[in-house]
Amino acid sequence: MIKLIRSLFGSRTEVDFVALVKNGAVVIDVRTPEEFKQGHAKNSTNIPLNALPQKLAELKKKGKVVITVCRSGSRSGMAKSMLLRQGIEAYNGGPWNVFQQKITR
Repeated sequence: MIKLIRSLFGSRTEVDFVALVKNGAVVIDVRTPEEFKQGHAKNSTNIPLNALPQKLAELKKKGKVVITVCRSGSRSGMAKSMLLRQGIEAYNGGPWNVFQQKITR
């Protein structure tokens, strides 16, 4: 059970999101378009969680690290797991607004 929770929400190891973004990581917001329109992290791309499977090949082809964000960290955790299963290096950035604060400090 703990392994499942860690795979969805990440481990306690702190990820350096600033460095990842500076090195070209792609930020994917997996919320609905309506949620995205209400606010989102700077330079993030909206790919709703239910549309992500159709975008996996395109994301893999880019060869970039992916950071997923959403409202609470739950959907982004699911997206991260989906990406990892496809061999894409991915990190759960958690809630988009908290992620935004981390990368603008």
